[in-house]
Amino acid sequence: MAKAFSRAEVEEFFARLKKLDPEPKTELQYVNPYTLLVAVVLSAQATDNGVNKATAPLFKTVKTPEQMVALGEAKLTDAIKTIGLYRGKAKNVIALSKILIEQHGGKVPADREALQALPGVGRKTANVVLNVAFGERTIAVDTHIFRVSNRTNLAPGKDVVEVEQKLERVVPDAYKLHAHHWLILHGRYTCVARKPLCPTCVVRDLCRFRDKTKELPAEKPKLKMSSPARSAKR
Repeated sequence: MAKAFSRAEVEEFFARLKKLDPEPKTELQYVNPYTLLVAVVLSAQATDNGVNKATAPLFKTVKTPEQMVALGEAKLTDAIKTIGLYRGKAKNVIALSKILIEQHGGKVPADREALQALPGVGRKTANVVLNVAFGERTIAVDTHIFRVSNRTNLAPGKDVVEVEQKLERVVPDAYKLHAHHWLILHGRYTCVARKPLCPTCVVRDLCRFRDKTKELPAEKPKLKMSSPARSAKR
């Protein structure tokens, strides 16, 4: 069994990720909490880039639940048809928009229970919205974070809930606000699924992964760091 991280090692792990990207941002494009919520719902089993391509023209005219309901399910379905599972997602977005109007005055609630009561909104989506839109120190565990947490042995777990709970315990408070963004970016561009880029990894000496790669692939993923330009202003 791999040795658990010490507190000092966890501190160093996140200090290095922070130095690489001090103010990480979500790669999903949005203009306010509502469009963020919609974007995150649409991103399930889809890439952020794919969602952004579909929402860029959509969010020019649709920025509120009222405008989304007025657009209607048929037109929304057509607008997001390049995204996987688009029919079900369109139905959920219209349904959650109606609930926001009827029960929350057209505003996105800053409450986990209320968010998870919305169609198409699970724990991960709620965590992203609470963190990005409302500045709460939540950690949303996606496939990248699940992989990085288990591969490095930072917070190993058999499912996303267990990994989230372990990260909540081990991540120092000073790093919790941006922790999930650092881990997502690390998993997306360095600790990739098939052949991690261990030779260029800034935490390679801390990582417990036994089968570290010795060479970079011929075509490695382009390293991207978040920036204010990556997401629109709220």
